[in-house]
Order: sequence, then C-alpha cells, then structure tokens
Amino acid sequence: MSIPQTMNAMMFHAPRDIRYEQVPVPQPQAGELLVRVHRALTCGTDLKCFRRGHPVLLGDLPSPFGHEFAGVIEAIGENIGENVTQCQVGQRVVSANSAPCYDCYFCDKAQYNLCENLKLLNGAYAEYIVIPEKIARYNTHLIPDEIPFEIAAFTEPLAVAIRAVEGVGVQAGDHIVVVGVGPIGQLIVKVASLLGAKVTVLARSEMKLDMAKQFGGAVESISIKEGFNPEALVKQYSPEGRGWDVVIEAVGLPETWEKALKLCRRGGKVHWFAGCPSGSTVTLDTQRLHYDEITLFSLFHHTPHDVKKAFDLLVSRQINPQALISASLPLKDLEQAFEGMEFGRFFKASIAL
Repeated sequence: MSIPQTMNAMMFHAPRDIRYEQVPVPQPQAGELLVRVHRALTCGTDLKCFRRGHPVLLGDLPSPFGHEFAGVIEAIGENIGENVTQCQVGQRVVSANSAPCYDCYFCDKAQYNLCENLKLLNGAYAEYIVIPEKIARYNTHLIPDEIPFEIAAFTEPLAVAIRAVEGVGVQAGDHIVVVGVGPIGQLIVKVASLLGAKVTVLARSEMKLDMAKQFGGAVESISIKEGFNPEALVKQYSPEGRGWDVVIEAVGLPETWEKALKLCRRGGKVHWFAGCPSGSTVTLDTQRLHYDEITLFSLFHHTPHDVKKAFDLLVSRQINPQALISASLPLKDLEQAFEGMEFGRFFKASIAL
C-alpha cells in the first residue's frame, strides 16, 4: 500500500485546544524510520501538555504531541546505521522518545539521560511518525508478533519507572513508600515489588489504591483523602515507627516533596521523582538532613539501558500492564481520554489509529 500525502493527526494549538486535522505525512531523511502508528498511549506528561502546554516538549504551534507508541515501519531513510540494519519495511517496532548522542560531556560520563543533545520525540497522536536517526539506532526495538502494540507501547513509561526504582538502589526486603500512584506510580510499585521490596502506597483515590495492590503488588495501601500527616503515618504504618527505607514522591507538588522527607527513616533515601511546576521552591529541615543522613535523589528520564530492560520485561511477560489501560478510543476522541484521566476515571487510554 502506498504512503499517502496527508494523514490524520491531533495537533496542539493552545492549552485545552487540540484539533483533529489533516497534515502532511513526514518524510524520513537519512538514517530515519517512517512508522505507521498503530497504538499510542496517553500519559500524565501529555495530560499536563493538554492542560497548560509544555516549554520543552511542544515546539512551534500548532505542534504535534504524544510520545508513547508502537507501529510498523513503512519507509526507511538511506544509511540507516549499523545498529539497526535489521530494520525492514513491514516490521513491528517500538521506539523510545529520545536517545543520547554518545559524544557530549555527559555521555562521556555515562549520564546519558542528561545528554546535551537530547531531543525529545513528539508526534505519536498521528497516523505516521518519523523516528530520528539516533533513536532509530539506539532506542528502537523489534516487537515479536505475539506482543500487542499497546503493550509494547509501555516500553518508555516502564523505562522511566525502572530508573526511578533502580536508580535509588531499591533492594529485596526494603520497605518503601510511594506517594501518588498514577500510571507511572503504578509501574514504580510493580518494578519495586518485582525486585522484592515491600511497598506501601499513599493516595487519595480508592481506585488507584486498589490497582496498586492488584497490579503492583503493594503490601499496604493507605488513603490520604482526609489529610496527609507524615508524622502520624510514620508512627502508625512504617516498620517499628521509624519511617521507610526509601520514599518515592510521584505527585510533583512542592508540599508533597516536603512531606516526603518526613516519611523517611534515619539513613534512608528520598526520591523526588515527579517534577514540580517551573519556579517551585521547597523548605527543608537541614538539621534532619544532616544528622539523620538522609540521601536525596531526583532522577530524570531514562537511558537506553532502562529502555532495553523495560522492553525485555514486557516481551517476557514478567510485567503485563494491560490492567492500566482503562479505555480504547479512536484518535478523534483524544480529548475525551484526557478528561477521563483528569477526573480520575482512567489510568491510561489506548488510542487506536
């Protein structure tokens, strides 16, 4: 089947102004892949884009957006690169939304997620997307026929969850608490449980608390709908009232960052995983930080290692995130999907293209 000149795409024009439009099909240049998107997933970051825009992810307006997807290669640019010479038209693939350059200062230090040339890929809410050369070379994987597209599309968010957990050194037997269990928080709980950690979750939504137990394997779920009192929670629920070994904040609010510190035991670790709005500040008890030897983390994004590990966990079925898909909708109903997430009815929606 020949590639059309135009395609259906959801374009971002302004906060809460997205439009289902006909736009030109992008053309792959040297080293790039043109992929026909079969499934895209909604995520919390795209919901934030929908609600208030995004200074990094969204370029000149109107802008394509969406970054969790899987599909089929329709065309291949010339000189694709030695690491992806196995790619052929017709193959099923999933790509991450970035790849390091392996040449800059941070890549030389193996801090690939901080690459100076890291460009984030957007445009999954469309019938076609072009995979840039670096991502095609380093962060694209062939999907086995038996793995559904929507499951493969979890590769990127699962990679983020893996970095969130493994980056702070969670080990078997650790008692950890996850504050906030939206889609990424649920994956964080699952990854930590798979490592053998004993996970407690704090959230306001009963639906999210139940999912964290059923899907994630949390040993305890605690509602904070009526209030979030860290001192009382530590005393009542943490091991021997000491606080938790590791605290992962997955909400992204300054007040929750501050309260997360109060949940931690002496000598423990706090991971401020979810980013706060630009310009946010927090106030911390420096005496507690120093004399209780609290280690602070705030890890960003993922690396190709995390992406490959996530892909392998999905392909091997060690993690099956099907339960996190609350609805399957056509692209034209994307705004309905975001509304479902915003009002707590959906975890994620699978967008069929």
